[in-house]
Amino acid sequence: MTNLLRRRLLAQMGTLSLSAMASPAWSQTMRHWLSVPGAVLLVRHAQTESGIGDPDHFRLDDCSTQRNLSDEGRADSRAWGQWLSAQGLRPSAVRSSQWCRCLETARLMFPSQQVQPWSALNSYFQGHGDQAAQLRQARAEAARLAREPRGFEVWVTHQVVITDLTGQYTSMGEALAARAASPGDQAFAVLGRSRGPR
Repeated sequence: MTNLLRRRLLAQMGTLSLSAMASPAWSQTMRHWLSVPGAVLLVRHAQTESGIGDPDHFRLDDCSTQRNLSDEGRADSRAWGQWLSAQGLRPSAVRSSQWCRCLETARLMFPSQQVQPWSALNSYFQGHGDQAAQLRQARAEAARLAREPRGFEVWVTHQVVITDLTGQYTSMGEALAARAASPGDQAFAVLGRSRGPR
């Protein structure tokens, strides 16, 4: 599939529903995106309890101080993982922000795989973390994956990180299939997007 055809297909498809994802054509499209050397499925954590950011008493090592997944978010995470598994799409690695809502999303999606907490995917909203250093690390790792392809990876993270890496906004539970762009380009090249099987 040429880049032009891929862009046209994405524009026509927009955000995909469960019925669209269940179709053989959509399954083939997702497999194509994730077979691109260096592909990464950037997943924004699933639906959370209401709120923005985290409470003032936030602590990284205490989930009770954070905004966590809702029951809907947990169900969506399981459905996402089950759909990928049914398509035979098993990532070579699953990495996650150290925030509890991201770790839980990743673990529910891939209960039989080890989830690797990775500080580069942490939120820097509300003054947390080091935005420049984290983005530099994520871009460097994506470039390495493109040079040494070994199957796609899944990175579960936050809206601010995905937007800064790709230039695109994602809703909770939405994912972008992407890869490192050409050398010198700060943004990832986006191959496609999906809200998952919901």
